[in-house]
Amino acid sequence: MASVQRELLIEATAEEVWSVIRDFGGGPDRMAPGFVSSTSLEDDVRIVTFTDGTVARERLVTIDEEARRIVYAVIGDTLQPVHDNSSMQVLPEGTDHSRLVWIHDVLPDDLAKPLAAAMEQGFAVIKQTLESAYGREEAHAIHNGS
Repeated sequence: MASVQRELLIEATAEEVWSVIRDFGGGPDRMAPGFVSSTSLEDDVRIVTFTDGTVARERLVTIDEEARRIVYAVIGDTLQPVHDNSSMQVLPEGTDHSRLVWIHDVLPDDLAKPLAAAMEQGFAVIKQTLESAYGREEAHAIHNGS
């Protein structure tokens, strides 16, 4: 199983970033407008449509408020993974910054490369959106593993 992990330093507090990330039904639209074209919610499954036409059905696994971590599983999408489990966690970095850690575990392994590219594109939009929302302009991406 391939594991893709990306980290992003964001100039916004962990509380500010978590308020968006934890929003399972509306978070994708709030954090990545222009990368995500729409999100709808059906019980514990969200349907995320990306601007490139990819559609993902994602089931909520857990929201851990104390750890600021959300976990969801892709249960169907246009890429048709055998397995795709994802988590996003927000960690404080000092008083005014936070670190967003996004991990995807995916099968088959050959989906890791396009998934990593999509995560990179998504992070660029997330950084800009969250920093603009909270009046900050700069962030630095830190890439770990793939």
